[in-house]
Amino acid sequence: MTQHFIVVGNPIAHSKSPAIHTQFAAQTGIDISYQRQYCPDDAASFTALLEAFFHGGGVGANVTVPFKQVAYACCAARGGLSEHAKVAGAVNTLWLNTALLKNGASVSEAIYGDNTDGQGLVNHILSLGWPLSGARVALIGAGGAARGVILPLIQAGIGDLSIANRTVSKAEELACELSAASDVIDAHAISTCATSELTGAFDIIINATSIGLSGETLPLADTLTAHYAYDMMYGRTLPFLQHFATRGAQTSDGYGMLIGQAALSFERWTTQKVDVAIATAALHDKALHDKQYCDK
Repeated sequence: MTQHFIVVGNPIAHSKSPAIHTQFAAQTGIDISYQRQYCPDDAASFTALLEAFFHGGGVGANVTVPFKQVAYACCAARGGLSEHAKVAGAVNTLWLNTALLKNGASVSEAIYGDNTDGQGLVNHILSLGWPLSGARVALIGAGGAARGVILPLIQAGIGDLSIANRTVSKAEELACELSAASDVIDAHAISTCATSELTGAFDIIINATSIGLSGETLPLADTLTAHYAYDMMYGRTLPFLQHFATRGAQTSDGYGMLIGQAALSFERWTTQKVDVAIATAALHDKALHDKQYCDK
């Protein structure tokens, strides 16, 4: 029997999730339908859409901008949240809490939320062979993307963590909020500074801002160095990665994080683990084939 999944967003036509999950399904032999779903940008429409989807037999949903915080509020009032979702303050993966259903909860009351973004990042970094255990890490940005990866990074065993942001007060607020939300984070050494004041040598530096998509550059100090540089964005040349590549760092964009978080969502829904490396290679080959076809 076909299992039904959706990804909800606004806009949504650009989403690569259907292609990614179709590849996962082919690898695991599961029959799925995975569709993009546009939703008007308001909480009532989003909640109504989710309830209709799950009432209709839907198995799982992904959420992208601008609904991750709305999904968090929806699940917090209904079927519950994972630890990662609670700390991130955002949800990207939803399914029905079967324990609540067995205890008599309605479908609407059983919608449960998780956040797989941060673990997707960690898994990709580890697959690259970059060492996280004891690593001195710098994270640039203090928005939702940064918030979602801090707990998984600390759980992966990193050493000192520095959070830098153009407005340092936002970095300070983020560190305080997350320390209050998680004992694991509270017990960890975290420093904050303005992006332009981030200096010294780091093992890994991660850009959690979207500034590279506009072609703009971050105000990075000449004395800032790293062995490895990661940008969560993907799909184009990224000035952040160019900057560190010229200084001898190994670099990666965030496409592997995208596939990694999707693999974790797929596992939550189906209990099936996928080989992310095989899926990534297959998606790359398909992209090349499609490009060659379009060029003809």
